[in-house]
Amino acid sequence: MEAYLILEDGTIFTGKSIGSSKEVISEIVFNTSMTGYLEVLTDPSYAGQAVVMTYPLIGNYGICREDMEAKASNTDAFIVRELARLGSNFRNEQSIQDFLLEQDIPGIEGIDTRALTKILREKGTMNGMITTQMPADMDAALAKIKEYKVLGVVDKVTTKEIVSCKPGDLNTDSNILITKKVAILDVGSKFNIARCLLKRGCEVTIFPARTSAEEILAIHPDGIMLTNGPGDPKDCPEVIENLKKLYESDIPIFAICLGHQLMALATGCDTEKMHYGHRGANHPVKDVETGRVYISSQNHGYMVKEDSIPEDVAGVAFINVNDKTVEGLKYKNKKIFTVQFHPEACAGPKDSEVLFDRFIKMMEEK
Repeated sequence: MEAYLILEDGTIFTGKSIGSSKEVISEIVFNTSMTGYLEVLTDPSYAGQAVVMTYPLIGNYGICREDMEAKASNTDAFIVRELARLGSNFRNEQSIQDFLLEQDIPGIEGIDTRALTKILREKGTMNGMITTQMPADMDAALAKIKEYKVLGVVDKVTTKEIVSCKPGDLNTDSNILITKKVAILDVGSKFNIARCLLKRGCEVTIFPARTSAEEILAIHPDGIMLTNGPGDPKDCPEVIENLKKLYESDIPIFAICLGHQLMALATGCDTEKMHYGHRGANHPVKDVETGRVYISSQNHGYMVKEDSIPEDVAGVAFINVNDKTVEGLKYKNKKIFTVQFHPEACAGPKDSEVLFDRFIKMMEEK
C-alpha cells in the first residue's frame, strides 16, 4: 500500500505503508543511530514525534522485548529507507513490522531519508502528515499540519502510580546489597535509569510527574533522580514549582535530559528550542573540569541558554564539542548536577555511565 509523508512546507515523499495504516500528524525528527531502533521506539521522550532513522536498513536483528525502555511505545510514527522483514538474531522474538502493528504505530518506508534529513537540517524540525490517502484539499491539510503542537506529552508517558523497585527487579542481580534509597521523579523515564541505580545498590521509588515535593521528601530519600522526557520543558509549570522546593532541600539531585532543563528553569535559567536538535548515539561532550570527552547518546530538541545561567547558581559542567551548546550544569553550594545527554543509554554508548557512580558518591558524602 502506498503511503505519503507531507511536510508543512509542502514537500511530499511517496513510499510504502508499514505498521498501522492510520493517519497521523506529528513533529518530524531524525535520529542518526545505527542500532537501538527498539530503544528509540520505546523511549518516552519521542512522544508527540515521528522518528526518521537516517541509517538505511532498520530491523535486521528483529525485536527483543527485554531491550524495551518502556512497557509500550509512545512514538507517533516511524520513517525508514528500508525495513528488514527478517530479524537475524538468536534473541529475536518478533519482526519489527509486527511490532509496529501491535503498537499501532504508522510508518513509511522506501523514501529518500537522506534527502528528508537534509531538509530538516536546513529548514529545521517541522511538522508532517503520514497518510495512505492524498488529501483532496491540500491547502486545508497543510494548514492542519502547521497547527500541530506537541502538548500534554509528559502527562501521557509518566507513571500513573508510585512504583517501588529493588535489586532483582528489571533484570538486575537480586543479591546486590541495598545501601541507598532514591526517589525518581518520572517525567518520561526509561527503564535503564532505574536499572543503573538498582545495579549500584539503590532501592528506588518512582513518582508520577505531578507529585508534590512534600510527598517525595516524605520518604526521606538519600538522593533524587530527575529523568528524561518529551516536549517543551516550559509546558511543565507545576513540575518546575515542585523542583524549586526540592532544590531548597539538601538532598543530592541528579537530572538527565528534560530533568536537566526543568531544574534549570526552576533555578532562574532559560531554555529555547533548537533548530533541529540532537538525536543519535555519537555526540561528543566535554567535561569542562577534567577536559575528558565522552561519546554520548542524545535525544532532545530544547537546550539551556548559556547566557541565562545565573553565575551564583550554577556553572557549565559539560559542553557539546560539535556546536558548543550546554550539555550539563553543576550547581554551586548544592549537591546537584545535571546533564543533557543520556549516561544510561542503551544500546549505548556507555562512556558516561560513570556519572551514576558520581551520584552514588555524592549521596555517600551527604
